[in-house]
Formats: sequence, C-alpha cells, structure tokens
Amino acid sequence: MADIVDPQTRSRMMSGIRGKNTQPEMLVRRVLHAMGYRYRLHARELPGKPDIVFRRRRIAIFVHGCFWHRHPDPACRLARMPKSRVDFWQPKLEGNRARDEANVAALEAMGWKVLLVWECQLRDREQLGNMLRRFIEGTQ
Repeated sequence: MADIVDPQTRSRMMSGIRGKNTQPEMLVRRVLHAMGYRYRLHARELPGKPDIVFRRRRIAIFVHGCFWHRHPDPACRLARMPKSRVDFWQPKLEGNRARDEANVAALEAMGWKVLLVWECQLRDREQLGNMLRRFIEGTQ
C-alpha cells in the first residue's frame, strides 16, 4: 500500500511528533500534581530519561504511546502495526520496545521502581489516579 501523502508532507508530519511534553505525559503530570505530588522531569542521568521521577522514593514513571512503544496488551487498538512499509516499521518499533525493556531492567538493577503508563490507560482519570497513588504509596 502506497503512502497517501508526498514525501515532503510526510516528513513535516513526522517531525511534529514530540518525544517530551506530549499530551499523554502532560495529562499524567496534571493528575499527579492535583494529587499533591511533586516530581522532577526527564532525568538525563538515568537510563531511558524517565518522563517523571521521584528521586527520594527512587520511582521512575514512563508515559508510553501505545503505537511507538508497542503496547503488548492485545486489547489495545492503538498498538496496531501499520499496513504500509511493514519492512520499515517492524524493526523500528521492535527496536523501541527492546530499548524500553533494557532501560527498565537497568533502572531496576539500580534499585529504582518503574511504572509504565500506557496511552490507552489515560481515558479514565479516576482509575489513572488510583493506579498512580497505589504505585507511589506502595513503594515507600
């Protein structure tokens, strides 16, 4: 299946995809802030540069897009493999997943607790808040 836009348009569209301060990440940050938690962002010295960090508690939170990070939940409709250019996307997305797993393992080896928040989990804010509170309070 061919791309429906020309290469210049596709390049412009792809360059607009951010790695930091994404809408899902901002939503998680707003929920945490409303719950009274204070945190640091994008700790460069830690493997994978976690999106949200609680240094004293040694907690790292990654907010993952289901498509880009290959959410393993089979019920997640956002993690579909594209139908075009599968030869490009398959290794790219699997590489992202492998890198994520290595970063989580490295953080855990350093004594950090790691939570992955998936984009599809953000629909229900109450459930998201409960999940975040259980994880943060349960790791003291």
